[in-house]
Amino acid sequence: MVCDINKKMLKVGKPKALAQGYRAELTWVLGDDEELPFDDDKFDIYTIAFGIWNVTHIDQALQEAHRVLKPGGQFLCLEVSQVNNPLISRLYDLYSFQVIPVLGEVIAGDWKSYQYLVESIRRFLSQEEFEEMIEDAGFHKVTYESLTSGIVAIHSAFKL
Repeated sequence: MVCDINKKMLKVGKPKALAQGYRAELTWVLGDDEELPFDDDKFDIYTIAFGIWNVTHIDQALQEAHRVLKPGGQFLCLEVSQVNNPLISRLYDLYSFQVIPVLGEVIAGDWKSYQYLVESIRRFLSQEEFEEMIEDAGFHKVTYESLTSGIVAIHSAFKL
């Protein structure tokens, strides 16, 4: 099941999935993370990558993830995070604020969107803050693993 709020993303994703060898086993659904169009206790696993930081009401999206998971189901989220190494943090900031908007301008002719992207990523929760939100949504056994010095993290939790 692939669900996205953006019809264009689904349109782009479907042929890419087919090119990767996925066939009829995928169902493509237009839907909002904050109000998923699925029954309660439907899925064994709920995965999301780089989507939560862009949701208006993160707490609602997490509650919906919990709702649609079967008891024993696992929530997995790959998300932007807070860098935990001061040297890497400085280098990452330099790259993010000095290079990414310039690349956005050169490649897409859009400095402002890429500047916004970098700024919004920096405003996202720390790994610990996000972990707490996941617990508040009703999940258990909540853990995270920081990757690339915390630039991203994988969060895992279970509906018991």
